[in-house]
Amino acid sequence: QVQLRESGGGLVQAGSSLTLTCAASGSTFSSYDVAWFRQAPGKEREFVSVINWSGGMTYYGESVMGRFTITRDSAKNTVSLQMNSLKPDDTAVYYCAAGKEFPVVGPSEYDYWGQGTQVTVGS
Repeated sequence: QVQLRESGGGLVQAGSSLTLTCAASGSTFSSYDVAWFRQAPGKEREFVSVINWSGGMTYYGESVMGRFTITRDSAKNTVSLQMNSLKPDDTAVYYCAAGKEFPVVGPSEYDYWGQGTQVTVGS
């Protein structure tokens, strides 16, 4: 069993940076790939990025490529999402999720989910 908790969301201005953190508990977390998804009001959940279990491979959605960076700290059981050059379109609830297939972009492929953290980008 894996429990995930996101933190780091907030209200920022366009062009700013923000770092989200996904903290995990559970003895098997180190064997899971971890992804970030986001969901804006009235829209479907969108894939943002994923990092594999070792931290050696990453994959990004087109809308965030070149602006967002995903990293993993195995010693701390955390996965972070560094978000730069934020745009109003990045406004959403951001979720982290853990799964066993890499790279997959469909939410149904992930086994465990956090509760989400709100990111709001003002223009």
